Order: sequence, then C-alpha cells, then structure tokens
Amino acid sequence: MNKKQFFLGIVLASLIGGIVALAGASFLAKQDTATNFSEKQDASLVNWLSDDKFTIPDGINFVAAAQQVTPAVVHVKSTVSVTQRQRGADPLEELFGFRSPNRGQMPQEARSSGSGVIISEDGYIVTNNHVIENASKVEVSLENNTRYTARVIGTDPSTDLALLKIEEKNLPYVRFGDSDKTKVGEWVLAVGNPFDLTSTVTAGIISAKARNIGILRTAESNLSIESFLQTDAVVNPGNSGGALVNLAGELIGINTAIASRTGTFNGYAFAVPTSIVKKVMDDLLEFGTVQRGLLGVTIQDVSPELEESLDKSFGVSQGVYIAGVNDGSGGKEAGLKEGDIIIGVDGVTTNSVAKLQEMVARKRPGDKVEVKYLRAGKEYTTTATLKNLSGDTKIVKKEVPVVASFNGLTFEDIKQNIKDRLKIQGGATIISVENDAWKKAGAKPGFIITSVIGPDGRYRITGSNDLIALLEESRGEEIVVLGLYPNGQEYYFEVEVE
Repeated sequence: MNKKQFFLGIVLASLIGGIVALAGASFLAKQDTATNFSEKQDASLVNWLSDDKFTIPDGINFVAAAQQVTPAVVHVKSTVSVTQRQRGADPLEELFGFRSPNRGQMPQEARSSGSGVIISEDGYIVTNNHVIENASKVEVSLENNTRYTARVIGTDPSTDLALLKIEEKNLPYVRFGDSDKTKVGEWVLAVGNPFDLTSTVTAGIISAKARNIGILRTAESNLSIESFLQTDAVVNPGNSGGALVNLAGELIGINTAIASRTGTFNGYAFAVPTSIVKKVMDDLLEFGTVQRGLLGVTIQDVSPELEESLDKSFGVSQGVYIAGVNDGSGGKEAGLKEGDIIIGVDGVTTNSVAKLQEMVARKRPGDKVEVKYLRAGKEYTTTATLKNLSGDTKIVKKEVPVVASFNGLTFEDIKQNIKDRLKIQGGATIISVENDAWKKAGAKPGFIITSVIGPDGRYRITGSNDLIALLEESRGEEIVVLGLYPNGQEYYFEVEVE
C-alpha cells in the first residue's frame, strides 16, 4: 500500500465515522422527544426475544399442560368436629353420662383444606386421606367456583389416598400417565391450592424415585407403603391431594408431603406415584376398600450398617434383606427364607424396601409375583402367591351401609372402622340435616346417635332403620338424642319429633 492509498483510506474512514455519529445523534434525539414509554420502547434496538427470534422448544413448554390440567384440579374443604372447653356443670350430665349442648366441652366446627384431581368425567376425585380424614362434611370447588358436597367412596390410610364423588357429568379430568416411565431430571408441574390460592401451577423436575420418608408408619400398623416421587416443584400446605403431571398433561403422582423444618416448602416435595394411585382408586371404586396383597416377609434395606449389626457379609451393596418369613404366607410357600436378599420382582430391579413395597402394592390377593433373590451368593427365582391379612386369597368387599331418611333427615349405619376406633357396638350417623328443629337443637352431619331417651325410657340404637322406627313412634314427643362425634366427644341434644 502506497502513501496515497493510505491517506485515501483515512479520509474514507473519517467520513464513515462522521455519518455514523450523525445518525446516532439523530436517533438519540428522536428518543428524547418520546412522550410515552411505548414510543421509547418501540424506538429501542432489536428485541432478540420477540416471537420471530425466540421460541420455546415444545418439550419444555409448560403452557399446554397447565391449561389442560388446571380445570380438573379442585379445592377440597373438610369440616371436622372439634371441642372447646367451657366451665360449669349440668346435673343432666351425671344422669345421661354425656355432655350437654351448653356445658363442658362444646363441639365446634374446624375446617381444613387441600386439593383433589378429577379422574373421570362423572365426578370421581382422588385426594389424600389426611385431607378428608374424620370429616363430617366434604365440599369441593371447581376452578370456576362451582361447589359441590362430595361423598367419600373409600379411603386407604396406608397410602394416604382417598376417593371422592360429586354428582355431575361432562367434567374435565386428568388422564393417568405411567409413573414407571418417569425419569429423574424430567420436567413436571405441580397443580393445587396452596394457602387457599386456587389453581396454582409450579414447575420443577423429578429429583428422585421410590423415596421412603417414614411419614405413614403409624397407618394401619406396619402396612404403610411409601415409594414417593420426589420433586423440587414448589409444594406448600394446601397442595396435598393435588396433581403432579408431566408436560403431556398426564397424571404421574398425587402431591402428598413436603420435607420441611418450617411447615412450608424448603426444596423437596413428595408425591404418590400413579402406579399405586390407579390401583388404589380401582379397588375403592370396585370394592369400596383396598385389596392388599402381601408377600408375608419382614424386610430391611441392605446396608453396611445392617451387615455390621448382623455380622454378615451380603456380597451386594443394594437389595432387600429378609429378616423373617411369616408362617402360612405366600413368601413361605414360595420357599423364601430368613437371610435371603430380594433383588427383583416381576423383572424389575428392587434395590430398596420402598421399591419392593411399590411393586407388591400393585397386586391383589391371589396374584402371583416372580421374585428374584440371592441366597449364599447364588441367584434364584421363585413364584409367590400373594395373600391378604387373613392369610387367604379372598377378595374383601366393603360392607355397604344402610341409609334411611326421616322428615328431612338422612341417617347411615355406622361404619365398622368407626365402630372399632370408637369402641361402640352400633349407632346411626347423621348424613344430612334439612330439618329446622333438629338444626336448632344442634344436630350436625357426622354426629353418631347411639341412644335415644323418650317418654318410655332409654333405647339403644343399633342402626339407621332402628332409629327411624323409634322416631316414627315418637312423633309429637320430645326426646333426648345421645351420641358422639367422630373425634370421640360425647354430646346430646333435645328435640321434638315432628
């Protein structure tokens, strides 16, 4: 390059720089004259996030799943009878042995709330057992604020699940997905009503599978089943019973618990996988109670600590150690022995107690499972027939309670599990009260009538038909109704039978 060319290049560069400087000044001058923010923003440089420059890959787009699932997640509100201490005494208390309406421990109504998921167009809803446990009334609110009184079809404390029913048709519902195919790291959405904030959607990933956190250990003795999906999607009180869905909008779990030292979300939440949910819901729908198939073995996770405590070398770092085998059980008949280590069920690796429980929980009494196990370092396979708590393979059907009505009142025979819990022989539960006289007297849904005092003496109530017959004979008379609430609090009230 000669001096002439070099000089010409400098001149051209100066001219171009001047033009750019003038254009920039003109541009800034235009911005300064803007009279609103729309003009200021329209005058800005290229928006690299505009629709034609920035798109969200379909695989991580949460909008479609949220729109599909939210209308089918409901707000569940439960009414539970509690007591409040008052001072004073009533001579009738000693006569009847019950608290009067105006003395002692007054029954009050407490309310709790959670979430639920519609799983069929005709109004079946899955939620957590702890959301509706001991409730005298369950109310369900849809996303559009339409409200219904729900019936409890059945509950399963061992998995903390419950099935509700509302009388409606053509409802939106969430389809069951396959929780077995869910992978750690997969995006998921949690939909529910935390802190009574309806229709709330949060996002996260699956953090772990087959997680046992020991929150259901007291439910139904030692038959609790915990094999949770763990997620970091934000879940708080009120989310219980709500949906955990994949990005296809399929139900893969029911949100149940959080790991927290404060009572609010601290990073991890847990959901019952649909591999268990669907089986429990099918059982409750068909039989009214869960058909629990049992292998009949006492089990522990294989661990260095267990090796040390037993002074044994297992030869494997994962698996399920059999600490005992029940006589007459399916496991005993299949040849399993104390000291065996289960490593697979039906072709699925079972590295933990939680996974083994999940695999067996999918079955009913009479079903067969293929069990792979280690004994003295050698691998074996056997087939076991699962049995129920009674030690046989019979299907247990729920006893359908007798329901009867009288003058705006509906009664139901007391359920057997409530009889057992309250240690009473019989009674009639008030299902609904549409009678003003009974309402004013203090009758409330959920109250269990165990006896009635009339002009001719005291009569013990064995069931709803027994109560109806007595009320028919007592028309025009004033009676004293005695009983207790599901929490065990005794109570009575006086009313004239119309």
